[in-house]
Order: sequence, then C-alpha cells, then structure tokens
Amino acid sequence: MSKDFIVETSARHVHLTKEDFEILFGKGKSLTPKKDLSQPGQYACEERVEVVGPKKSLPGVSILGPFRPDSQVELSLTDARSIGISAPVRESGDIDGTPGCIIKGPVGEITIDKGVIAAKRHIHLTPADAAELGVSDKEITNVKITTDGRSAILGDVVIRVSDKFARAMHIDTDESNAVAAGRDQKGEIVKI
Repeated sequence: MSKDFIVETSARHVHLTKEDFEILFGKGKSLTPKKDLSQPGQYACEERVEVVGPKKSLPGVSILGPFRPDSQVELSLTDARSIGISAPVRESGDIDGTPGCIIKGPVGEITIDKGVIAAKRHIHLTPADAAELGVSDKEITNVKITTDGRSAILGDVVIRVSDKFARAMHIDTDESNAVAAGRDQKGEIVKI
C-alpha cells in the first residue's frame, strides 16, 4: 500500500451553528449542499457570507456543512491580515481566546466574539492509516511535498485520527501557493 496521501487546499470558509445560520439566511432555512468534500459527511454549501474585519471585508466566503456547535471562520494568514485581524494558528474547533468578526448574510448579520483562526495544517487518517504510516493522534510531524521548482518540507503538521476520517492532508491557500501545489498533489510523512 502507498505511504503517500492527497494534499488538499482548504480555501477560506466558515462553519456555523444552526442558530447563527438562521439569523443570516432566515428562520427555518437550512444548508444547501453543493459539493461533497473528501471527509465523509462534510460538504461545501451553495450559501455564502461576507466576513467583515476592522479594515475591510471578504465577500462570497463559502460555508461548510454540516452545522457545528460553534461558529468559526478559517482564513489564511494573508486573508486575516488583509481584513485587519490577527488570527492565531489553531486546530479547527480550538477557538478560545481567538479574535472575532462580523459575518453578514442576505437576511441578517452576526458578531462572533471569538472564532477567527488560521487552521493548523493537518492530516486526517483512519486508525488503520495511522498504523500504516507509523503515527498517532495529535502527533506533530513533517510532510514532504514535491512539486516542480517549489518542493518543500512542511513542519508542525498535526495528525488527526478517527474512524470517521478519510486519508487527506489539508493546507491553506498561503501554504498551497508557497509550494505550487497542484490539483492531485501528494505528500509523504518524513522523519527529520
């Protein structure tokens, strides 16, 4: 079996609670799935929002479903700086002590007091994948990405293990552009 995995670029997006979604899009409205994502049960939605910071805003930001327990915004560091927010690098869901923002929808807007992050690069693995690759949940590792003229080893990659996951690495648009990642980009864990 191959020891490599797909490396996917995760562009800016938001996760919303059902309550926040209804404020933005209207009472009784629900998410409209547009495209399934690599992780089982996850999908990009037809609906989009505007993320507003102190300096400017980012229109047309994707919503990912399903609903989450907390609303959060995942941006690249470039996106965050451009709108005037100093976003920390965190794992998705780790939002305590993070900055907030305004999120606007077609019907209303919300202000979240926390939840703007730059997602820590990570690899989703099943327990069998983790055993095959010799890594464990929450381990920090390095990944070699080979491209034409921009190959790199990315450090500080967190391993996330669950039987609900599919084997894939996620990096943001800044990281993807830095290594000139292609559509079917592969990566491999390297021990340094």
